[in-house]
Amino acid sequence: MQKSEGFRSKTRYKLQKHPRQKGMAPLTRALKCYTEGDRVHVVLDPSVQKGMPHPKFHGKTGVIVAQRGRSFLVRVKDGGKYKDIIARPQHLRESKL
Repeated sequence: MQKSEGFRSKTRYKLQKHPRQKGMAPLTRALKCYTEGDRVHVVLDPSVQKGMPHPKFHGKTGVIVAQRGRSFLVRVKDGGKYKDIIARPQHLRESKL
């Protein structure tokens, strides 16, 4: 039988929540607005599947380039290239720097 290589494969520990953090995220996180040029961290929220970027971008820091509907276009450096990913605000955290 062939091995499955789905979107969330090999993310057993990456997409787990701490026991006290389980359940849905606060509503204010979904209503968060960012402006162009803001620095954000990509932190995946496994309780929200919509607008989730690929798990390889978990933990990366990028810059907001534009807004597309409810989602944001984030430019992230991946290896030697810059890539634009689309993510909803539930999967983004504001950078303190």
